[in-house]
Amino acid sequence: MKVLVTAGPTREPLDPVRFLTNRSSGKMGYALAGAFAHEGHAVLLVSGPTHLDVPAGVDFMAVETAAEMHAVVASYIGKMDIAVFAAAVADYTPALVASQKIKKSGETFTLELVRTADILGSAREEFGFTGMLVGFAAETENLEANARDKLVRKHCDLIIANDISKPGIGFDSDENEVLLVYPDHSEPLPPASKYELALHLVDAILALKKLMVES
Repeated sequence: MKVLVTAGPTREPLDPVRFLTNRSSGKMGYALAGAFAHEGHAVLLVSGPTHLDVPAGVDFMAVETAAEMHAVVASYIGKMDIAVFAAAVADYTPALVASQKIKKSGETFTLELVRTADILGSAREEFGFTGMLVGFAAETENLEANARDKLVRKHCDLIIANDISKPGIGFDSDENEVLLVYPDHSEPLPPASKYELALHLVDAILALKKLMVES
């Protein structure tokens, strides 16, 4: 199988020295890419800035902004059988990027932000992707309900959801705990290292892919 995995955060520049970003380490996406490659699949990992080593046997493309990730995914997703969107892509980016460092002036500073392109939401209609589509949902409340809403709105086959309000899992951690949200049911997976969890997730994704092919 040919598999696309996105991972890491994006950085949205304010000026030559500052940017907006988030706490994603990229560990879950990199672990998934490595697990797919370990199972013998051809993997393209598209990643925002991280400090992680690229897993063995994985093709790699580095991006920085949400717009760059959108462009790379648009170019390659049509060649894939499975697409797993684990990246924490910025929802907003500065309306204007200053060409010089912004100097401190008044007591307050107003920043205008504009929406970024919705990469997961673009997969079906804009990119025309017909393969298996897997999204991630990092939530702080109403985990299953929000994940199921995302599954429907973005035409996914599976959403992997995690509650980032729980201490010790999710962002910055080597551990995670997820809920698999399918169209007709949900299945919790117990806390585990992101490496161990990636192996279980790959098995679940491939099992669902097999069912989709057979049906």
